[in-house]
Amino acid sequence: MPVTLTITKTKVAILELSRPEKHNAFNAEVIAELITNIEYANTLDIRALVLKTNGKHFSAGADLAWMKSMAGNNYDENVADSMELAKLMRVLAGSPLPTLCLVQGAAFGGALGLIACCDIAIAATDAKFCLSEVKLGLIPAVISPYVIKAIGERQARRYFLTAEVFNAEKALDMGLIHELSDDLEKSQDTMLDILLNNGPAAVKSAKALINEVAGKEIDDELVAHTAKRIAEIRVSEEGQEGLSAFFDKRAPNWQRTVSE
Repeated sequence: MPVTLTITKTKVAILELSRPEKHNAFNAEVIAELITNIEYANTLDIRALVLKTNGKHFSAGADLAWMKSMAGNNYDENVADSMELAKLMRVLAGSPLPTLCLVQGAAFGGALGLIACCDIAIAATDAKFCLSEVKLGLIPAVISPYVIKAIGERQARRYFLTAEVFNAEKALDMGLIHELSDDLEKSQDTMLDILLNNGPAAVKSAKALINEVAGKEIDDELVAHTAKRIAEIRVSEEGQEGLSAFFDKRAPNWQRTVSE
């Protein structure tokens, strides 16, 4: 199986794509398996989802044989096929879980969509990135909403049009990546420790809050909504436990559960 899902003792889902011989390029089978596994993970009582790949490179984007087969399809067939990739991006971006992406080697084309859909992205210092579609006479259409949200319209105006390869420092500077690392496994463990230290319901609610607030006009309706959101979580079981633990100078129960 090119895609595996492993649940750790600390309730973290590790989603791994393993097609190193194809530079972890994705095709219809891989896309379908990623969708199935992410949707399944979203139903579990877990704390975080890690997206990673096995091999020298994170992903070369779309598999060449798959693209060749699509070129022979008619318009309607291409739309249906592209909608599956769109579903993958939407399912990943819309996951209620905090998502962490680890990037090594090359990340080209559609791979940047996967990165942009994750909440937190950490890349190896020698990683390389490219929105390569126009070199093939194509455009990064399906991934564009997520990539533009991550890097901004101004950067997209350059890199969508030029298909330049850019390094990890540039990816960090433009906001595609949050952090660079010489040891991705260690960085993964550190970030997961940080996430698991926080209230699990609060983390999910904070993620939902971003989607509810980002880009919205700060009007009476939004102000009232945010006031209701904090009130709801203050009186929730987890909110009460968190506040009690803070004032009692003890660890909250979710930290004790993880350490057991």
